This record gives sequence, C-alpha cells and structure tokens, in this order.
Amino acid sequence: MTAADLRIDAFDYPLPESRIASHPLAERDRCRLLTLSPDGTMADHIFSSLPELLPADSLLVCNNTRVINARLRFRKGPDASGALIEIFCLEPVSPADYAVSFASTRSCSWLCFVGNSKRWRQGALTARVEVGGREVALSAERLERRGNASVVGFEWDTPAVSFAEIIAALGEIPIPPYLNRPTESSDAADYQTVYSQIDGSVAAPTAGLHFTDPLLQAIAARGIPRRELTLHVGAGTFQPVKSDTIGAHEMHSEFIAVSRRLIEELAATPRRVIAVGTTSVRTLESLYHLGCMAAQGLDPAELPQWYPYRPDHPDLSVAAAMQALLSRMKGETFIATTRLMIAPGYRYRIVRGMVTNFHQPRSTLLLLVSAFIGPDPGWRAVYDHALAAGYRFLSYGDACLFMR
Repeated sequence: MTAADLRIDAFDYPLPESRIASHPLAERDRCRLLTLSPDGTMADHIFSSLPELLPADSLLVCNNTRVINARLRFRKGPDASGALIEIFCLEPVSPADYAVSFASTRSCSWLCFVGNSKRWRQGALTARVEVGGREVALSAERLERRGNASVVGFEWDTPAVSFAEIIAALGEIPIPPYLNRPTESSDAADYQTVYSQIDGSVAAPTAGLHFTDPLLQAIAARGIPRRELTLHVGAGTFQPVKSDTIGAHEMHSEFIAVSRRLIEELAATPRRVIAVGTTSVRTLESLYHLGCMAAQGLDPAELPQWYPYRPDHPDLSVAAAMQALLSRMKGETFIATTRLMIAPGYRYRIVRGMVTNFHQPRSTLLLLVSAFIGPDPGWRAVYDHALAAGYRFLSYGDACLFMR
C-alpha cells in the first residue's frame, strides 16, 4: 500500500467541542506540553519547561510569517446599506509578490474567497476607510472565478496609502472557523507569534503562539540557536480531507522563503533540527526535496505534492540536496512554493524534532504528525492520552514536543 492509498477514516477521532480552546491562556507559556521521546515514553509538562527539555545540540527553527487582516467586509449599494459581502484575501495575483502587493499604492488583485457570493454578481463594491488621518475610498471588483475562489481587483483613490495600510485599517484577523465565535480585539495580539515579521498568512503558525520573549531568552541562554524561515499559511490549512483516500486530496500551494545562511547551516550543521510548527516542518522538508529536484535538473520553483514518493526520487544526503539548492540561488533568499504532502510512509530527512499543537481529525496536519511519530506508540495513543488527561486542542490549545 502506498501513502496515496491510505484511507482518511483511519485518522479520525472524536473531538468534543468542549476540548477546543476558544481563547489562549493569559500567559502563553503556561499551557501544557505533552512530550514524546524516541523510545515512546510520554510525559506531561508545562510549556515554560521547554528550554530544559530541548537537547543541548538542538537548532530551533521558527516560521516568522505574520497573519494579515485578511477578512474584508463590504456592503452593496451607493449608501452601503445593502447585502453584506465578505472578501477573504488568500494570496496576491497582481503583483504576485507578497511584499510588492502589500506596497502597492493604487491597485492590486488577490485571489479571494467571497462570502454571500450569490448577492454579488457584477459591479464594484465600495468602502471608505480612514488610514493615518486620510479618508480613502476603496473599491473591489470581481475579475474572474478560479474554482471556488475569485480574483478580486482592488483600487483606491489615495496613492500615498499602501494596500497593507488599507487592510490593516479595514480588515480583521481571520481566526479559525472551528472557534465558532467572532473575532475579538484580543485576537489581534493573541493570534500572532511574538517573532512574527513578514506579512502574508491567513492563519497563524499556532505552535509558535506559546513562545514568549523570556522563554526565547532562556532557550538562547542554554546555547541553543534559533533560526527563522517564512511560510505564508493559506486557508487550505483548515480544510479536512474529504476524499476516502488521501491520494485524491489536492494540497494547497504555499509560499516559502529561506535565507542562504540557513540553507548553508542545514548543509553543514551537526545539530538536531527542531521545527516549531507543522509549517516549519513542511518548509524544511520541502527544501530537501527541492534540492533533489535541482540535482535532477528540474526547476525547484514549486514542489509537487507527491514528488517525495516517486520511484525516481534521488536518495541524496541533506548536504548534497542543500548544495544543489545553493548552486541555483542568485541572491540571499531562496523563494519557492510547496504542495508537499507528508503522510505515513514519508521518510523525514531534516526534521528530528517538532513542537506542534493538537490537530483536527481527518486533517493533513494529523497525517504529518502520524508520519513523524510512527506506528509505535502511534498518533492515536498520543491523542488518547491527551484527551484523557484534559489537554486543550487546536489553535489556542496546548502543545506537544515530539522527538526522534
């Protein structure tokens, strides 16, 4: 049986709504931490104990993406009294570069989900927003449909104002739908990591939400270096696998950016790479396979979903794969997109430990965790322990530290 043949119902479990944390703890690093050692031993800790639990030879890698105010609300009609239309920005189309799109000062277009779509068949939506003391008139027009999403063009009348400033003023943080509550003012801070820097995500890399500045200082004091990379999390992270087998599930494409310095370290370091969050896991593992693509003479601009499972995949060392990437780099940052599917049967190449939260049933994130834990004790034993011990689940819930 191949990974693509796995049935998703084997990765289902009952998750009572009462176990889904609707808000984080007042102190981020006071959440619980379930550890799983390489010999299969489980133990219960508090997240603030992480510095002492990390091996001395660790290299901690975090995702520095920042969640944008991706949810924009418009009302139809010249006096904005008509139907409510929600536009959920997913990724830039023109300009396609995130930084350039956010810096745009007159117009740009984004791929978006449109809520109440049937009420917006044609014409432009308008809104007025105050940005830095200026009143800006913003319009949105649906340009084309792409599957269940639409390309929406935005235009505004104040060239001194950027798109980043407009969505910061008009939009709201898109908290996960499974929280079953509206966004609150506290989410603006709670749903960002303390090290978030690069705008672009529509969902937080939630394992990073448990870190505080004092905790990061304690990790550094132990001599454990920390590095950052970027993966902009897309809305597909919330999508459960709806097909019977995972082979029929289409992974969403996500933007990654990694510095030359980190790639060089991965090629040379004897340290144990600990990824903070599944987004960091996917980025690091994607780097290895993109390096293999480069070594095969393929363009390492996008990693296909099932490339790691192909029979012609070269079995390179991490150093050789990183060197192949470095040979193709022209600047100081490697940029690509990834559709990597990690499921049981996948062989981890770079990541030897991960900090992560507890994930939804039937999700690709649970598949990733299962592939890392292996069959003994298996993901179900870990989750059964967490449920029995009263752990809080999903984005604002408790955390795990898995080691190999």
